[in-house]
Amino acid sequence: EILPPVTATFDDAVALVAAGQPARTRVVLRASTPAGAQGTLRLAAPAGFTVQPAQVPFTLTEADPEAIVELTLTAKAGAAAGALAAQVEVAGRKTSWRRAVIDYPHLPRRTLLEPSTLRLVPIDLKRGPGRIAYVPGPGDKVAQALRQVGYQVEEIDEDAIATGDLRRFDAVVMGIRAYNTRPRLLALHGPLMAYVEGGGRLIVQYNTNNRFNPLKAEIGPEPFEITRDRVTDEAATMEPVDPAHPALTTPNRLGPADFAGWVQERGLYFAANWGPAYRPIFRAHDAGEPPLEGGLLVARHGKGVFVYTGLAFFRQLPAGVPGAYRLFANLLAL
Repeated sequence: EILPPVTATFDDAVALVAAGQPARTRVVLRASTPAGAQGTLRLAAPAGFTVQPAQVPFTLTEADPEAIVELTLTAKAGAAAGALAAQVEVAGRKTSWRRAVIDYPHLPRRTLLEPSTLRLVPIDLKRGPGRIAYVPGPGDKVAQALRQVGYQVEEIDEDAIATGDLRRFDAVVMGIRAYNTRPRLLALHGPLMAYVEGGGRLIVQYNTNNRFNPLKAEIGPEPFEITRDRVTDEAATMEPVDPAHPALTTPNRLGPADFAGWVQERGLYFAANWGPAYRPIFRAHDAGEPPLEGGLLVARHGKGVFVYTGLAFFRQLPAGVPGAYRLFANLLAL
């Protein structure tokens, strides 16, 4: 393989930056040969953004072939989306490549080089309480996305739910398919509902349910059914059922612009047949299909709130869709 002396790979593909609120990301420098390399990393921010540090000298050795550079990003009001570029200079040679490894059992191992850039997206985001417990699902990048916009996110497991004090968290969020892939959660309905009753917020993202793999679990304070209903048109109209509901107004007042730029789909595995405690937030449908209201349900329970959502936050947040962040922030603040 022919590689540059050093590659520079950002941790993220997209970074959301709010005006006046510094965001943080990292870039990993990696030497391509055992001999290592010495040089300078330079970062060029697009108009309206700043990055610190903008220049970093580095020395990579056989013993330490990698270095992690922590970056702080800021945005001015009115900044437009753009790309932050990383350039590496070694012995007078300038390169700008990130490294990705393709490694599957049925294919020879290959290193792919791509331009070393990070997409910066400005966002007008107000956050509520910010200490979040997150139970990861498979292939789940939502926790990382929430950290990027300033939430304190601690990933927890079933033991923490069973024996820990969830009251120290402002919200507990279940990752995608958590109940499908973590069987022990089925026995932890009691502690989770006690947390909600005491004033906590529990947000459950989509789980699958079908005749081959039925989901037999109590998830919310009252029963509801998880169906295969979905809205596959990512531009489908999201009609508020109750425009005054706090999920749409606090702390971020949402409008049609917040549902522009979504990727791949609106959501999947919507709820149906819910009880009177639940309030649907949106009505949406694909062309020629009946309207569906089960993409986002909210229920007050005791002093707290339970949320079930089939909306595809797991796609929208890593893709840097500002409106999805604003909606999720409202859910965390209910």
